[in-house]
Amino acid sequence: MDGQRDPRLPAQAARIAERLAAARGQRFVGRRSEIELFRAALTAPEPPFALLFLYGPGGVGKTTLLDAYARLAAEDGIPSARIDGRAIEPSPSGFLLALGLATGITDPTALPGALDGHSRFVLFLDTYERMAPLDAWLRDTFLPQLPAHVLVVIAGRNPPAPAWRADPGWGELVRVVPLRNLRPDESRAYLRARAVPEHHDPAVLAFTHGHPLALSLVADVLAQGDTTGATRPIDDPDVVRVLLERFVEGTPSRAHRQALEICAHVRVTTEALLAEALTEGNPSDIFAWLRGLSFIEQGPEGIYPHDLARDVLDADLRWRNPDDYRELHRRVRGYIVRRLQQARGIELQRAFFDLLYLHRHSPLMQPYVQWTALGTAYAEPATAADSSAMLDMVRRHEGEDAAAIARHWLARQPGAFTVFRGAGGDVLGFVASLALQETTEEDQALDPGVRAAWDFAQRYGPARPGEVMLLHRFAMARDTYQLASGTFDMVVMHTTTQWLTTPGLAWTFVIFADAEYWRPVMSYINFRRATDADFTVEDCTYQVFAHDWRAEPPLAWLDLMAERELASDLTVEQVEAAPPPPLIVLSQPEFEQAVRQALRAYTQPEALEHNPLLRSRLVAEHGGDDPVAALQALIRDAVQRLRALPRGERLYRAVQRTYIVPAATQEAAAEALGLPFSTFRYHLTTGVDRIVDYLWQRELYGASDSRE
Repeated sequence: MDGQRDPRLPAQAARIAERLAAARGQRFVGRRSEIELFRAALTAPEPPFALLFLYGPGGVGKTTLLDAYARLAAEDGIPSARIDGRAIEPSPSGFLLALGLATGITDPTALPGALDGHSRFVLFLDTYERMAPLDAWLRDTFLPQLPAHVLVVIAGRNPPAPAWRADPGWGELVRVVPLRNLRPDESRAYLRARAVPEHHDPAVLAFTHGHPLALSLVADVLAQGDTTGATRPIDDPDVVRVLLERFVEGTPSRAHRQALEICAHVRVTTEALLAEALTEGNPSDIFAWLRGLSFIEQGPEGIYPHDLARDVLDADLRWRNPDDYRELHRRVRGYIVRRLQQARGIELQRAFFDLLYLHRHSPLMQPYVQWTALGTAYAEPATAADSSAMLDMVRRHEGEDAAAIARHWLARQPGAFTVFRGAGGDVLGFVASLALQETTEEDQALDPGVRAAWDFAQRYGPARPGEVMLLHRFAMARDTYQLASGTFDMVVMHTTTQWLTTPGLAWTFVIFADAEYWRPVMSYINFRRATDADFTVEDCTYQVFAHDWRAEPPLAWLDLMAERELASDLTVEQVEAAPPPPLIVLSQPEFEQAVRQALRAYTQPEALEHNPLLRSRLVAEHGGDDPVAALQALIRDAVQRLRALPRGERLYRAVQRTYIVPAATQEAAAEALGLPFSTFRYHLTTGVDRIVDYLWQRELYGASDSRE
C-alpha cells in the first residue's frame, strides 16, 4: 500500500523511491482547487463524497495529480492502493487480482474487513477508460461493498457514464472534476521549476496552451540545449509525435483520421462540413465518433478540439504530407465560401469567422485577430437608443468635432450604422458604412473624410451609374478604439461581409488613425494606401486604405486570399510588391462599344484577343483559363436569354443569324428569316440593345445579382 515502506525492498531502493517522490513533488504546480478538494475529503470526519471522478484528455496531468494525492495521503499517514487500467485484464477477476497485489490482501472476500482496520483509505483507479467493461460491475457490485470511510478516486479520459448521475444514490456521492490545461501563471511556475529561462515563456505558452505534457516536452527540449525547438516547438517531430500518441490512439480507419485532420483545421466542425470534406466513410457515424473523443468539445456551432490537440494534429499533417494538407484546405475552404455566399444574418457572421480562421497561420494576420474569441459578440443595425453610446465613443476617442460629424451622419444615413454587442447587450463598438455615392455637396463640405474619399474616387475611377462606394467611418471599439481586439474582429467581420455581398460595389475606403499599425494586415488583404484621401479633423490626421472592386472583384479577391492563407512566411514587402490587379474599369459608353465589337467579331477569335472586355470584371468572374472562350460563352448566353423575353424569339433569331451563325450579309439574314429588311433591322437593334444592357448589369453586379 502507498504510504508504507515494503520491508522486502532493500534500503537503497527505498531511498531512490523517496528521491523520485521528492523530485515529482518539486515539479508539481497548480491544481490548487483540486488539491484542496481532496485534502478536505481526507480530513473531514465523514468524506463529503465517496467517489472523486477526474477526467480530461491525454497528457493533461491526471496521473500526475493522482501522484500528488497519494503523497498527501502518505503525509497524513493514510494508506492507499492504486490500479492502472493499462495493467489489468478488464474483468472482475482481473481487477480483484490487481487489487490483491496492490494491497497485499489476496482473498477478495477479506478485503472489506481488512479495510475496516483503517480510519481512512484511498483507492486510486487510473486510466479508467481501459476499465470501461468493468464500469457497471464497479458501480453496482464492487464499490458498494467498501466501508464508508474509503475514498475512491477515478481518473480517465472520458466523463462518467450517465448511469453514475442517474442513480439516486451515486448521484449524491460522486464529485466530477474535469481537468483543464494549466493557467498561464501555473505554466510559468512549472517552467521556473524546470529552470527554463523566462524569455522563452511567450513562445512556450503560445505553443502549449498550458498543456502539462507539452510543457514537459518543451522543457526537455530546452534541457538538451535545443533552443530552436523552444522557439518553434511545434516543428519538432519528436514533440509532435509524442503528443499525437496521447491524443490519438488507434483511430479506426483512414476516414476517421481524415476527420480528425479536418476537425483540427477548421474553427468548428459540423456533420454537413464532414459530408463535404471527407473523401470516404459515413459522415454521420464519423461525426458521432468525433463527439465521443476526450479532447473534443462541443458548442452551439459544432465540435472542436482542445487548442493543443488542434495545433498538433494540424501541424502533423502539414509536416507529414503537404500535398494532402493543401487538398484538405481546398475542400473545407470551398464549403465555407459557398456558405458565405448563401448565408444571411448570424449564419453569415459564423461563415465569415470560419473563413477568417483559415488565415490563422499567416504571420501578417496572427497578431490582429483574437482567434479564440471569434463569435463571442454579435452585430446588429444600430437603433436610435444606441446613438448616445456611439457618440460618447467618438467624443472620447476622436473629439467633439468628430462627434458632431457622427451626429450629422446619424441623421443623414442612420441605416449605415452597425453596433456590436456582448452577451449582456451592451454596445462594445460600432462602424458606419456610409454610401459615398449618395452624399451631397453639403455632406462633403461638413465631413472632410467624405470629401477626400469622393475626390479620390473621381480622380482614380468614378463610380459608374448604379455602382456603390462604401466609406467605413468611425470604426471603433468602446474600450480599445482601433487596436486589435475581440470587438474590432466584429468590425472586420461586418465590413468584409459587406464587401463580399454588396451588389455593384466599386470602391471601399477604410479609415484609421494609425495606418502604420494596420499596414501589415491591410497589405495582406490587398488594400492600398490612399494617401490622396487622408484628411484632418481637430488636429488629428486620419489615413485611408482603398480597394477598387471592379479591378479586383470579390471572387478574384477570394482566390488571392486562398493563395495567401497557407503561406507561413509572407512579409509586408512581398505582398506590397505584388503586381496590381490586371482588370480595367470601363465606362458605360466604353463597355457598350466593346460589347458591340465583340458581337461583330464573335466568329473571329484573333480579333477578340484585342477586345477590352477580356480585362473586365465580366470576363474575369466567368472564370476559365481562356478569356476569349469565356467572352464567347458570355455572348452566347446573352443571346440565348433573348428567347425568354416577351416576343424575344424574333430578337434571338435576328442576332443569331447576324453574329453567331452569320449569313453573308444582313440582307441575306433578313431574307433567310423571311423578314422585310426594316423589320429585321428593328429586331436586330433591339436585340443588341438588350444584350448590351444585360452584360452591363453583369459587369456591375456580378452573375448572381444581374438586374435584367
